[in-house]
Amino acid sequence: MRVTLDGTPFHVKETAMIKIAEMLPPVESASRLWRLMRQAGVDFAVGGLPSPESLTAGEAPWDYLPLLRMKQKYENAGFTLAVIEARPPLNLVKRGLPGRDAEIDTVCTLLENMGRLGIPVWCYEWMTDFNWLRTSTDVPSRGGSVVSGFDASLLRDAPPTELGPIGEDELWVNLEYFLERVLPVAESSGVRLAMHPDDPPLSPIRGVGRIMRSLDNYQRLLDLVPSPMNGITLCQGNFRLMTDDIPAAIRKFRDKVFFVHLRDVRGTVEDFVETWHDDGPTDLLECLRTYREVGFEGVLRPDHVPTVEGDSNDRPGYSMYGRLFAIGYIRGLQEAVYRL
Repeated sequence: MRVTLDGTPFHVKETAMIKIAEMLPPVESASRLWRLMRQAGVDFAVGGLPSPESLTAGEAPWDYLPLLRMKQKYENAGFTLAVIEARPPLNLVKRGLPGRDAEIDTVCTLLENMGRLGIPVWCYEWMTDFNWLRTSTDVPSRGGSVVSGFDASLLRDAPPTELGPIGEDELWVNLEYFLERVLPVAESSGVRLAMHPDDPPLSPIRGVGRIMRSLDNYQRLLDLVPSPMNGITLCQGNFRLMTDDIPAAIRKFRDKVFFVHLRDVRGTVEDFVETWHDDGPTDLLECLRTYREVGFEGVLRPDHVPTVEGDSNDRPGYSMYGRLFAIGYIRGLQEAVYRL
């Protein structure tokens, strides 16, 4: 039980509730961040794969023992490891090149070992040759803070990627091949696959097609290889560039939303900037109300926070103090939505 400022008691529902998490890299240099997030009341971790320095001879990051040690490290620090948001190499699979079956084998090993260890969600993506992309990482924002931004016009004359162009049809064919191999393993292991959107959801970029960029394409993903383990990472910044109605998207995909990134952007898919969590065009309170309405009980983490006074912009979007503001703001939204 908690009380308001005047002493009136109120209850916050402890079950069937969104779980607030943070992305915590499993490296020693992040130990201060880990402590700060525990002090902020974060109980759930979104982790990467075991770091190279944590491996012993002959081990790979997706092997059982490195994953076990990593999970124990989170638990010893007071966190439940709820999601792995890192991938073994997948570019040969995405492009349908020789060697793709060996890459798929590593994913199957990862999923099997996540199942053995009770790590329930794997966040992956289908961005070929490069991952999330910005044309600026120091756009001025509130009070001298900085955020990232994207302007497609700056890439019109950009050279093609090393492997050259690839079309959307080919990416769909390669995705289907991948899912047909890995979803049976995910089902037997009890691990849900949560597809992250293309960031930005724009196609093509530098000659490279991008397919996870619209609500229709997400429905196509779910229909491509039907499975209870085939689902979505609803990264709200990217979905905001696909639709003006995020609550409708949440209702549309309902029980296929396995993981949430809570952030916001202002602008269009061709020209946008990140925003503070309390200063974007999306009604985040209504979004959380909708997650409760559809019965989402999974993990939500803030994403792409501003870099603020006293912090470093070495990892744009992931500054330490910017995360504190985001966690506090989301905690307030959570209490407003789940107060009884």
